Amino acid sequence: MFRSRSRDEQSTAPQETVTPAKRRDPQAPKGRPTPRRSEAEALRRAVVKPPADRKEAARRAREARRAELAKQREALAGGDERYLPMRDRGPVRRYARDFVDAKWHVAEFFLPVAVVILILSMVPSVQVKNASLLLWLGVIVMIVVDSFVTGLRLKRALAENFPDEQRRGAVAYALMRTLQMRRMRLPKPQVARGGTPRR
Repeated sequence: MFRSRSRDEQSTAPQETVTPAKRRDPQAPKGRPTPRRSEAEALRRAVVKPPADRKEAARRAREARRAELAKQREALAGGDERYLPMRDRGPVRRYARDFVDAKWHVAEFFLPVAVVILILSMVPSVQVKNASLLLWLGVIVMIVVDSFVTGLRLKRALAENFPDEQRRGAVAYALMRTLQMRRMRLPKPQVARGGTPRR
């Protein structure tokens, strides 16, 4: 007699079939790369709200610079050109690096030879000091000749392979790279000795 109206309505209401939402297969590709945690956090912080004051804006700018430097360090180690510093970007600079890395150069042994010459110059013998001086002069002459030849060959190769590209400063960039030992070069060498430079 005093039945609940809501129960009657529920009993007489047509039953709706609820279809579960279609779930994505966890093994299926997403169609986009998963962002790194640092990138996702930086993006989330940037999107959440604008900076409240100058301190907050400066802090965010510092974090963005830190993230950019971290990307550049990874790129210098791995060769990812998207995040390389501006001086290392572009096909001309990549070719110049590979041109240097594919060959032996006298200048890359400059530091070890300089240490040997310094040690020899400390020996009290006059003959040893004279020998160290001659060795020093010989190394300097060989570096100058090798750099001159390398610069000419690289200039010619760049003119042949990149006639329409901006080549200014590429030869000097490559010659500075010859002064570094191979294992200490940044970006890391991407070609083996005797290999062919990439275009």
